[in-house]
Amino acid sequence: MLDLRFIRKDPERVRLALKNRGYSFPLDDLLKKDEEWRAVLVQVQSLKERRNEVSKEIAVMKAKGEDPSELLAEMRDVSDKIKELEKRVSTLEEELREMLALIPNIPHESVPVGAGEEDNVEVRRWGEPRKFDFEPKPHWEIGEMLDILDFERGTKLAESRFTVIKGLGARLERALINFMLDLHTTEHGYKEIFPPFLVNSKAMFGTGQLPKFEQELYRCRDDDLYLIPTAEVPLTNLFMDEILPPGSLPIYVTAYTACFRREAGSYGKDIRGIIRQHQFNKVELVKFSEPETSYEELEKMVRDAEEVLRRLGLPYRVVLLCTGDMGFTSAKTYDIEVWMPGQGRYREISSCSNCEEFQARRANIRYKPSAAEKPRYVHTLNGSGVAVGRTLAAILENYQQEDGSVIIPEVLVPYMGGIRVIAPSGSMG
Repeated sequence: MLDLRFIRKDPERVRLALKNRGYSFPLDDLLKKDEEWRAVLVQVQSLKERRNEVSKEIAVMKAKGEDPSELLAEMRDVSDKIKELEKRVSTLEEELREMLALIPNIPHESVPVGAGEEDNVEVRRWGEPRKFDFEPKPHWEIGEMLDILDFERGTKLAESRFTVIKGLGARLERALINFMLDLHTTEHGYKEIFPPFLVNSKAMFGTGQLPKFEQELYRCRDDDLYLIPTAEVPLTNLFMDEILPPGSLPIYVTAYTACFRREAGSYGKDIRGIIRQHQFNKVELVKFSEPETSYEELEKMVRDAEEVLRRLGLPYRVVLLCTGDMGFTSAKTYDIEVWMPGQGRYREISSCSNCEEFQARRANIRYKPSAAEKPRYVHTLNGSGVAVGRTLAAILENYQQEDGSVIIPEVLVPYMGGIRVIAPSGSMG
């Protein structure tokens, strides 16, 4: 959430940011409402000052034996007017909060201006895509042939875009989760968290899913609880309404969770395979940083996510998102896209963002730079470290063999109990 004082001081910068994001918002209405709110506050303060003055006059008159009836009548009118205006103040404050909650973050100055993904900027590539001497298949065909991906049973148990992962496919999914967590906790300095997969609406508001993206969420009917769309939500809100002590930053946390998204706005996209599912696994990275170092921390986070793909031997590229393609809460975002030979294209597998103080202001997460200084809002960062299902899909496509088998990346062999190949076999039934 943006600071109302910042909007009031520099509305043109906000207006330009909204334009660059391609985002429609009634900024003039917000500014008019803010102006009215401040004017009503002045009226309330003026009436309260008048009430205090008259109260002293009434006390003097009573001491002199004079009749204060007229002043008492005036004070009754003043008190009624104050109550009326205070009610208006409360209404305006709520309306302002609701409007502020719908304004996206301001893009960092280094973010390229653009309308959509065609205007994103490639930063670097790693790895040479493999040259096949046969026509590479997409992962959904490989998975069905190996009897490790079962789309029909997933649909039978739930609906479309749910998948049953079986046998060595399930073991590979688990191996990837453990590998990623081990890498981030033992080499990159993250503390592992196992958070709830359900959170309340306050937590969803804190990270920006509510109110704007409610249609994308799964909500429990009888409780104020939502299935998390990403571990970013519980991890970032670990310190909701807290003031972190001096010297505690930066804080790095990571978690494996299942993630749940309705994908309401993606009808017809990626209907085949496991690229866009309603339920999927992810290892998330979250950082809490001082403002002065948050962009250094963003670059480190991107490298941490890249290291997963390097060790798996999966070619990828890093892309800096333009203003029109960034997420609602982000000030700057890098996407990491893995090469998918069965589809002949790069596909997003991680998105790493610096939200600056946008989420911290919503969730009220602050820190004290020193014992003598006032609390400040932290900067929050989040990124996929990385999406597990998409990594499994990338392994199936990049490591497929002409006979239909799939080679296990060397770094995963210990996690697979020494198994080096997934080969076609009979159905599990």
